[in-house]
Amino acid sequence: MTPVTLYSCRVKDPAPAGFTARWAGFAAMLVLGSAAMADNARFRKDIHPILTEYCYDCHGDGMEKGNVAFDGFASDEALLADRTLWLQVLKNLQTRTMPPEKKDRPSDRQIARLESWIKSEVFQIDPKNPDPGRVTVRRLNRAEYRNTVRDLMGVDYDTKEEFPPDDSGYGFDNISDVLTLPPMLLEKYLDAAKDIVNRVVPLVERVAPETIIGKFEGEGTWGTSLSYYAKNAVTNRFNMAHAGRYKVVLDLRANEKFVDNVFDLNKCRLTFRLDGEVLLTKEFNREGNLPFLFDFDRECAAGGHEMSFEVEPLTSEKQVRALKLRINQVAFTGPLDDRKTWVRPKGFERFFTKDAPTDAEGRRAYARELLGNFATKAFRRPIDPATAEKLASLAQTVYDAPGKTFEAGMAHAMVAVLASPRFLFREEAPAPALVDGRFPFVDEHSLASRLSYFLWSTMPDDELRRLADEGKLRATLPAQIQRMLKDKRSYAFVQNFAGQWLLARDIETVPIDSGVVVRRDESRDSEFEAKQKRLSALRKRQNGDLTKEEQAEFDTLLAEVRQVVRRKRPELNGDLRRAMRAETEKYFEHVMRDDRPLVELIDSDYTYLNERLAQHYGMSNVLGDDFRLVKLPPDSPRGGVLTMGTILATTSNPTRTSPVKRGVFILDHLLGAPPPPPPPNIPPLENTESANKGRELTLRETLEIHRAKPLCSSCHNRMDPLGLALENFNAIGMWRDTERQQPIEPAGRLISGESFQDIRGLKKILATTHAEDFRRCLTEKLLTYALGRGLEYYDVATVDSIVDRIAKEDGKFSALMLGIIESAPFQRTRTDRSTVSLPRPEPAQLRAQLKSSP
Repeated sequence: MTPVTLYSCRVKDPAPAGFTARWAGFAAMLVLGSAAMADNARFRKDIHPILTEYCYDCHGDGMEKGNVAFDGFASDEALLADRTLWLQVLKNLQTRTMPPEKKDRPSDRQIARLESWIKSEVFQIDPKNPDPGRVTVRRLNRAEYRNTVRDLMGVDYDTKEEFPPDDSGYGFDNISDVLTLPPMLLEKYLDAAKDIVNRVVPLVERVAPETIIGKFEGEGTWGTSLSYYAKNAVTNRFNMAHAGRYKVVLDLRANEKFVDNVFDLNKCRLTFRLDGEVLLTKEFNREGNLPFLFDFDRECAAGGHEMSFEVEPLTSEKQVRALKLRINQVAFTGPLDDRKTWVRPKGFERFFTKDAPTDAEGRRAYARELLGNFATKAFRRPIDPATAEKLASLAQTVYDAPGKTFEAGMAHAMVAVLASPRFLFREEAPAPALVDGRFPFVDEHSLASRLSYFLWSTMPDDELRRLADEGKLRATLPAQIQRMLKDKRSYAFVQNFAGQWLLARDIETVPIDSGVVVRRDESRDSEFEAKQKRLSALRKRQNGDLTKEEQAEFDTLLAEVRQVVRRKRPELNGDLRRAMRAETEKYFEHVMRDDRPLVELIDSDYTYLNERLAQHYGMSNVLGDDFRLVKLPPDSPRGGVLTMGTILATTSNPTRTSPVKRGVFILDHLLGAPPPPPPPNIPPLENTESANKGRELTLRETLEIHRAKPLCSSCHNRMDPLGLALENFNAIGMWRDTERQQPIEPAGRLISGESFQDIRGLKKILATTHAEDFRRCLTEKLLTYALGRGLEYYDVATVDSIVDRIAKEDGKFSALMLGIIESAPFQRTRTDRSTVSLPRPEPAQLRAQLKSSP
């Protein structure tokens, strides 16, 4: 139930205890009851006639399409209380999807009246004091945890490998409601905290220096690779500054390249010498790319030294792989016994500022200072003295133990910080006081976290923390937003927002059978089919039964068939998938950083390509692996996100395109008008195909049969024209003119009435006639991502104001970004002190209502 503000009145004469409170409650009920009657009267007078005239054909008088009947409620009050229904009505009005094209439609004035009434009377929105909603405490997702640990500890912790996938809500994986903390994940967080601290926090003040040698003279270069198949050697001459005992660690890897799953039986012997002395002799065979570490203790004099590696082949088997030994480096640590030469361990300055004091009180104060600063960064807000004291006590229990160092105690306390809910969850707090009775701002440290996790997917940096400490962040927001978007960390926003909104992250795992996809569209090649048939027959007899001539024929046919398959059936391999993702991310990044109009995301005369992706798209004017902005020819169907391989592949089935999925994507991700979920037990399209006893059907023909069913027509009339406009692109994003030897017909007509001939025409319609729908949809998606919660009815006013701002500022990306960050939901919060209040009646009106009551 929505909380409301109750109004009390002042009684002149003393009254019995409790009387004033009871009278105030009674008066409030009268006010609210009177307001409800007024609402009902306005509904009956202004709104009900519009619904009766334009909506009851489908949603009244016994009809309830979509399970909606406006006259199916017990009372007007019950109808007006269903805000979920009215939110859907509002969306249908804004996107002009209801009433359908063939039905009579209300005038623009009537639509405006309906929209205004829904917002003011049903939702009771106060545009000057919008409800910001409440975001529950939010756990860091995998990307945020990884980035935060990177910036706090200097560790790139592989969260995809160590943690289970995050759940998603509303299309994103940073939604507070779904980021739960099951016991198994809590255990993983504790293990991760220990692992991270062990990797980088030094446990001593000084260590023996380390010298790394990785460059060798001879047949190899840096990171030298030595072949199994020929005798070869490399050397290195180096100097030692100090004499003494050293630990020598050899780091190498046995590399191999797979060829047709055939084993390479060759072996070799590696000999490692230092100053002529053999330190290692070892035989290697096919080692499966395994790493090897060997360590030795050696006395070394000051001055020049020489080490060498020699590989000698031990067999002469047929070479079917590329076996080799890769020498990564040799590390010399020492002198181990001369502490005068020792240095600070790696990373010491990141966590410590000096040697620990020797007296107990000084050590305790130093621990309190260091851990207080560390926890302040980790918890993303200043900690109280009691917390710093507890952490110092935790560290002391370790460093006071026999054989333990001060640094070991600090590491122990840091593990506790990284395992704390205050690190794992984003804690927010309101500003100290309400302003003019409105919803309170979040405090500046909460705002710093909202900004940094929105734009960087990581913790606030030093500048954001400093401004929050000084209470100046909110006053300098535009400059900070500009700074943050220029920072390389803002690429996380591209990856995590655009990567989910535009499905770019899904391209790396979406299952697509490229061969089946291409075979669906290619014309028959009788000569190639004959070669395949002959090759298959020879393969069945290959186990020793082929003559010399037949074996030669088999080898020739195999090479020819493979060449044709590679040419005709491109594989959606890892390189191509990564290229597709890069195109989408770099394109979105360009619109963001260059502050381009948002509609360029739908239609433009450019895209981002490298040679591999350009060839896949049938373009020959792009060379090299680097991505660059490429201007498209005037008649190109490319340009905009709809024609990118990421979306075309992720909205397809494994073996064919899916006009339905593509249509749903446009409706949901670009127009903000998703269709309802399909009814249960709907047969797949393939059943419609198999029912046809003649030629194979195109997808357009199959959908026409499917759409003829009354149960399916209403949704498919919205989805299919959008998806069929993309049928010239197959399931891996390549252009085609035919499907199953039939010409593709991409022309269509939208449910809102606009006609188009192909994808070029559809993109123009979406970028012009439906530009506001797109901006509203993108605003809703980005606001959802920024807040970490789904949008509710009370967010309508915020979305409206941002969309209006975008229109006034030429549709630029900056207007969207600033609109989100400066909005009430981003800046403010709902607390127990703030209320959602009904419009306050004037005092004279209140007195009149009280006077007329019994």
